[in-house]
Amino acid sequence: MTAHPSDERLRVVVADDHYLVREGVRRLLESSDEVEVLDAAGTADELLRLVAELAPDAVITDIRMPPGHHMEGIEAAHQIRAAHPNVGVVVLSQHADESYAFALLKHGTDGLAYLLKDRVGDLGELLRALREVAAGRSAIDARVVDALVQRRARREASGLDRLTPRELDVLREMAQGKSNPGIAASLVLSESAVEKHVSSILTKLGQADEGVHRRVAAVLAFLQG
Repeated sequence: MTAHPSDERLRVVVADDHYLVREGVRRLLESSDEVEVLDAAGTADELLRLVAELAPDAVITDIRMPPGHHMEGIEAAHQIRAAHPNVGVVVLSQHADESYAFALLKHGTDGLAYLLKDRVGDLGELLRALREVAAGRSAIDARVVDALVQRRARREASGLDRLTPRELDVLREMAQGKSNPGIAASLVLSESAVEKHVSSILTKLGQADEGVHRRVAAVLAFLQG
């Protein structure tokens, strides 16, 4: 990994579909005299092209980018890290949404940062994140860490972490409203095997008592976990 002496400016590409946001971030970073903004992109595809052409030290990108305004920034981050492992990526999000953070970091945290957009005005925080990802390390907003911890706590409380991979397969089929015969056909299992898996799932999820809608409760635990 290339080191960056304190007197060497970080070379950065900025990506956001809003022109004013792009230019605002550009001017903020350049005002520090620690960053050279090489170019700015308005779409995820344009960002990928600029990274390939300019080989920056790091990228700052919004999560929601054209055309779908869903998770194009996260998908671009994964592609950049895979194709250009020396390029760090700082992803900006409007909210401390643990599902977005999980999607970004599920393959590893090296060279990735997840910051909330209201941190953009904090130049010191933004520069720190850029330095960290450019060095192959990570930076995660404290409020996002809290959200991830809460997600883990919910998962542990639900009992989902105790399910085997096959039991999770069965539970996914249950979540689609399938009966035991339907699950057996979909997963190429015998009905008796499915019944055993369902019984084990319900027990592990604390739904072993009769008289409640156990399958519905189990599916809710799966969807909320």
